[in-house]
Amino acid sequence: MKNELTPKQIVSELDRYIIGQGDAKRAVAIALRNRYRRAQLPDEIRDEITPKNIIMQGPTGVGKTEIARRLAKLVKAPFVKVEATKFTEVGYVGRDVESMIRDLVEVAIRLVKDERMAEVEEKSRAVAERKIVDAITSARKKKLTDTPEDAIRAGVESEIHEGKLDGHMLEIEVDESSKPMEIIPGSGAELNIGDIFGGILPKRKKKRKVTVKQALKILTDEESEKHIDVDSLNAEAITRAEQDGIIFIDEIDKIASSGGRGSGPDVSREGVQRDILPIVEGCTVMTKYGAIKTDYILFIASGAFQISSVHDLIPELQGRFPIQVELKSLTAADFVNIFTVPENAITRQYKYMLGVDNINLSFTDDAIEEMAEIAALENETGEDIGARRLHTIMESLLEDLSFNAGGDHPAVDVVIDKKYVDEHLSKQVKKHDLKKFIL
Repeated sequence: MKNELTPKQIVSELDRYIIGQGDAKRAVAIALRNRYRRAQLPDEIRDEITPKNIIMQGPTGVGKTEIARRLAKLVKAPFVKVEATKFTEVGYVGRDVESMIRDLVEVAIRLVKDERMAEVEEKSRAVAERKIVDAITSARKKKLTDTPEDAIRAGVESEIHEGKLDGHMLEIEVDESSKPMEIIPGSGAELNIGDIFGGILPKRKKKRKVTVKQALKILTDEESEKHIDVDSLNAEAITRAEQDGIIFIDEIDKIASSGGRGSGPDVSREGVQRDILPIVEGCTVMTKYGAIKTDYILFIASGAFQISSVHDLIPELQGRFPIQVELKSLTAADFVNIFTVPENAITRQYKYMLGVDNINLSFTDDAIEEMAEIAALENETGEDIGARRLHTIMESLLEDLSFNAGGDHPAVDVVIDKKYVDEHLSKQVKKHDLKKFIL
């Protein structure tokens, strides 16, 4: 975790990718910093402090999921996103709520494994490269009988380093991984025979024909895994999931009862809430890597809450999410910023994509303002889907250009101005003009 980041710095990092929603950013930044603060305390005090879970309320497409995802990426914390509607109460077909914890542990395992493999990558790559050089040298030696082996080897090594053999095919032996079996269909719990018996059963080998570039990656990974202590990896992953894990529960409003208590869907929704409650409150969940306590996992829930409200959740669950923030609908001014400010701005994405086909794409300020106005009107007069509307606008705007571009021509400069926008988005504009006269 980047412990040096203050709440202000965390918000500043989030601002690089997400426009507006300052209250939500502040809330998650404080929650994250509190984790660092807690980690600095003595054990007897630290164990008493639990995360202050957050509920984000707001329409779709305003940045709820993106804030949580970027937060986890920023601190390299295990992160999973789950849909509340995928869960069913105990005894019914569907995913059980504990599967979110098992998923989190799997993410933590991959995260720690990648870090461990990166530490030994250089050494492992050297071993993998030596195996590939041996194989190619042996094959060439049969044809170049008069050339000293050292000279052949030196030539092969040079060609590999220069990338000249990246596409060269060769046959290698790789470990055959055993496929996990699901214990109970739909539960998410898996059983891997190889994990159970460990080194008792020898690993089976199989031959694969791959390019030199692929072989280098495969053999490097295999060699790196030999240097990893599995028990130590699992223990660290469990700790990482317990102390740093973030679970984002989306569409939690869909399991809120509509107001009354009775039968039918309301009972089912309340059943799911009561199943989620122990996980959020803090309990112990068994996974194939060991037991994990959920007490210190940060839970971030979100929902539009258009039909129901946060208060329609059962009181016990509301109490486990003491921080509630409301995200605002996006305006035309927000859309202008989304088009231009973030590092992954949608206009830059399309510029890079069409650049592959020799199209030098650029946008004028008045074109961006016009697209933002159209998107805002679309959301206002139709379904409010937030920033996702911008993808619809861009696809409609650039449809002809994307279809006709094939890269079989010299580089072409294409400037998207207001006139171009008006011509290619005339259907949307006409639709809004007509709606003015509908009562």
